[in-house]
Amino acid sequence: MPEWVLDRITAEGMLNLSGEDLGDEIPAWVCQITSLRGLNLAKCGLTGAIPPELGQLTGLTRLWLDKNQLTGPIPPELGQLTNLASLTMAGNQLTGAIPLELGQLTNLTSLGLDGNQLTGAIPPELGQLTNLTRLVLDRNQLTGAIPPELGQLTNLTDMRLYRNQLTGAIPPELGQLTNLTRLELNGNRLTGTVPPELGRLTNLTRLVLNYNRLTGTVPPELGRLTNLTDMRLDGNQLEGDGGGDAVPMWVLDRITDTGILNLSGKDLGGEIPPWVYQLTDLRVLNLFKCGLTGAIPPQLGQLTNLTNLQLGGNQLTGAIPTELGQLTNLTSLQLNGNQLAGT
Repeated sequence: MPEWVLDRITAEGMLNLSGEDLGDEIPAWVCQITSLRGLNLAKCGLTGAIPPELGQLTGLTRLWLDKNQLTGPIPPELGQLTNLASLTMAGNQLTGAIPLELGQLTNLTSLGLDGNQLTGAIPPELGQLTNLTRLVLDRNQLTGAIPPELGQLTNLTDMRLYRNQLTGAIPPELGQLTNLTRLELNGNRLTGTVPPELGRLTNLTRLVLNYNRLTGTVPPELGRLTNLTDMRLDGNQLEGDGGGDAVPMWVLDRITDTGILNLSGKDLGGEIPPWVYQLTDLRVLNLFKCGLTGAIPPQLGQLTNLTNLQLGGNQLTGAIPTELGQLTNLTSLQLNGNQLAGT
């Protein structure tokens, strides 16, 4: 073992070589430092396979191997590292299945395997990791169904499974994850309906289900998710998801008794949805910073009860439609922070 390495080990047993160009396979001497509690080899230019001998470092509580060029499978021997609280191998070229032995790491609070080429199913054994707050498996080639056992991970705040090849229905058991603030399942091949149980996830700020094969209606229970700043359901075959004329139930649930609809900061993405024109009883419509593009539709002139219309902070283009002149009850009209042209 190089002497300079010994000098880098802290009194707490941490060896941080992040960003050092080790430029080859993980050195064999790493597996000999059995006293280590933390090992950070992120961004070290590492290639080759992860040595199974890493499983001998049973004192580890933190292991970072992310942003290298590691290849081959994840060794099942890593399941012996039962003291691990954080395991990150994101941004490599790892292949093969996620070892079910990772389900033995019951002290894990963070598991990041995103941005690899992993295949096979998500092991149901991951449902045993009840201390997890972060499960990030996106941008792999995982197949099969989302295990309902993941609904046991009630401490999760962040679940990202997007851009895999997952199939089957969204398990209603995910509605038990009431601490979730982020749920991203987009870019898979999920079918069935949106489970109404997701309406229990009232801490969600981000719900991304777009570009799957979901059908049916948007459950009105999603209207309970009042903390959402980003909900994406497009790219499915849903009825009333905002992609057509039908007013989504979650929108109706957000309209107050005094006729106020405030979606400020919600990422609606794309043009102003046509269902907006049907809300003729609205008095206040706030679409500030909603990621809107395209032109201001002249049909907004039909909302003659409006006293306040806020469309600022978007990327709207084109001219201001003359039909807005029909909104004679307006006391406030905000169009600033767009890319409008014309007179």
